[in-house]
Amino acid sequence: MKSLSVTPWLLAATALALPGIAVSQGGARSVWDGAYSQAQADRGAAAYAQHCAACHGDALGGSDSAPPLSGGTFLGNWEGQSAGALFTRIRTTMPLDNPGSLGGATVADIEAMILSSNGFPAGQADLPPDPSLSNGIAITQAKPAR
Repeated sequence: MKSLSVTPWLLAATALALPGIAVSQGGARSVWDGAYSQAQADRGAAAYAQHCAACHGDALGGSDSAPPLSGGTFLGNWEGQSAGALFTRIRTTMPLDNPGSLGGATVADIEAMILSSNGFPAGQADLPPDPSLSNGIAITQAKPAR
């Protein structure tokens, strides 16, 4: 008989796999489930002012050279996509004068501020600074019926 030393490893592997299984079996999350914390959105406001507002505007309304990050146009462009996809877009293409220069934590903070500005509720935990961890969070204009 084998020893039970494998049990902690097995338990850890199971704990890591369960959230992915829940999402794939209809337990999908959306931005309406509190995907970011209010503290993170507050940090994001400062980072946005420093790195984004010059092009996208103080009120996220966009300009001739940059799309809006709040409102119907923004939501229409991102409907059905994931928070991970938005993270990746910001991380790889912004700021325009130095793409890819923002760290993951800063990008997640800015994304949290964008979600907050679009009326999505804050939750208890920060949006993760890794898009693979937020790919299961759908961006939807309408609050899903549950």
